[in-house]
Parts: sequence; C-alpha cells; structure tokens
Amino acid sequence: METQQELRELSFSVSGIISKSIRQVFEAVADPEQLSHYFTTGGAEGYLENGATVSWDFHDFPGAFPVKVLEVEEPKRIVFQWGGQQSTAEDGMNTVRFDFESLEDSTRTKVTISEASWIATDEGAKAAFGNCEGWTGMLAAMKAWLEYGINLREGFYK
Repeated sequence: METQQELRELSFSVSGIISKSIRQVFEAVADPEQLSHYFTTGGAEGYLENGATVSWDFHDFPGAFPVKVLEVEEPKRIVFQWGGQQSTAEDGMNTVRFDFESLEDSTRTKVTISEASWIATDEGAKAAFGNCEGWTGMLAAMKAWLEYGINLREGFYK
C-alpha cells in the first residue's frame, strides 16, 4: 500500500532549446550587458560568477533585485539565490538553477531553469506560477534574441 506524502514545498523546471553553442547561451545569461538586451528590462549589473552578488531590474517589477551567485560551472551551470515571495527558506531566498546542455555537435543548447522553495499554499502556488511564467518568457526572449536579434520584451511591460 502506497502512502501519499504531504506536499511541503513547491518547485518547477522549464526548458527550451536554443540554436547556439553552449558557450554563447551561457554568456547570454552570465553577462549583464547581454542579459539587459532581452530579459532584465530595467538592466542588469554584474557578471554571474562564484560568490558575486549582482543586481537585476525589471520594468514589470520595479526596484533592483539582488542576485547572490552560489555556484558557477562554466559553461554548464549557474546557481543563485534571490528573494522569493511565500518562500519556505528561513532567509526568504529562493534557489534558481540554470543547466546548459550541449546538443548536436555544439550547434544547439538545451537550457533548463529550476526554481524552488515556495510554501505549499494558494499564495505560494500563485508566486511559483508567476516565476514559472517569468522564466518561460525569459527562455523565449533569449531564443529570439540569440537566434534572430529580436527583443521580445521591448515595450512589453512599459
């Protein structure tokens, strides 16, 4: 007989494939200048490297967000923490992980973004779904920017 475990924490993963090398896709996330072109509509400051704390700003959520980098394994992984609404973590920080996987002789890259630590309540689910929407939009915007030079977020929030 199987027993059902109580859900204590909400998390999600989203992924997509971008037709660029793993190095190009990694740099599009790690480099604040590139990130500012397609994702952080209010700008990004600071390169994502081990131990760094950088700043991301968005027109749809005004006010810069501090991003604390926990781990970088170039060009395969970036792990960071940032403030989360309805977080299970004592410090109120959610953990975000980017995994980059090289495909088809380095001509394409699969990007998987995972975020965790919302409480399993209606409010926690609403916050988790909002961030899931944001990361899915980020993947689509990164694909459009890297493959076609189009900024999908230009004028989208402002």
